[in-house]
Amino acid sequence: MKKGIHPENYRFVAFKDMSNDDVFITKSTANTKETIEVDGKEYPLVKLEISRTSHPYYTGKSKLVDTAGRIDKFKNKYAKYKK
Repeated sequence: MKKGIHPENYRFVAFKDMSNDDVFITKSTANTKETIEVDGKEYPLVKLEISRTSHPYYTGKSKLVDTAGRIDKFKNKYAKYKK
């Protein structure tokens, strides 16, 4: 790797998916205040809401969205403005 092309804080960081507690380690410049110990070594921690292990596209598990209920709510909410 060429010297001097990466920022000073380019280091190994642990990313934790909070929905399923999956942790993966990669290099990053992400700022963080927390740390986590993985395999006896301490890493800066970045918490994620969703990752490749919990995203429906990657897992093949899709969630049903109640669009009919949303449309009814919208119609009821704005029915008073109808002429």
